[in-house]
Amino acid sequence: MERRKLLNSELHRLTVDEFRNAGKNGVVLILDNIRSAHNVGSAFRTADAFLADEVALCGICAVPPSPEIHKTALGAENSVAWKHFDTAEDAIAYYKDKGFKAVAIEQTENSIKLNDFKPDAGEKCAFVFGNEVKGVSQKAVDMSDISVEIPQYGTKHSLNVSVSIGIVLWDFVEKIRLP
Repeated sequence: MERRKLLNSELHRLTVDEFRNAGKNGVVLILDNIRSAHNVGSAFRTADAFLADEVALCGICAVPPSPEIHKTALGAENSVAWKHFDTAEDAIAYYKDKGFKAVAIEQTENSIKLNDFKPDAGEKCAFVFGNEVKGVSQKAVDMSDISVEIPQYGTKHSLNVSVSIGIVLWDFVEKIRLP
């Protein structure tokens, strides 16, 4: 069995214009005071990979154009739509008004394990991801419709925010695409 690595030209990726015009997956990332521009760039790249509608950059998040964002986004900051909000609460209110379910990705009382999270058919979700040290703010948790937690089994209580974004978006897209 041949397992030659594919060339970029063989991957049939969308152009930036094709991405902008493509049907999206009904998902928004709300980044609540993410302090690392590299994590913001990674969020853009992951949002591009899973056809996210847009990224909401809140509070202290770096915004494009930024060399640090570009270093990890690799141009995805040019394909994925984004908005800046003063606070995550402002972003949550905005997206809830547009019909998105606000989902805080945080360890809370009565949180739902990610493997048990079942989005309804056609449901649009705005996933709220928190600061690298403090997590999702309590005010943002309070405004969210539900909290979802990524199960973890080791000694640490958290994952890097960019890893969490990848896990949650992959899981969401897999669940909404299942027949």
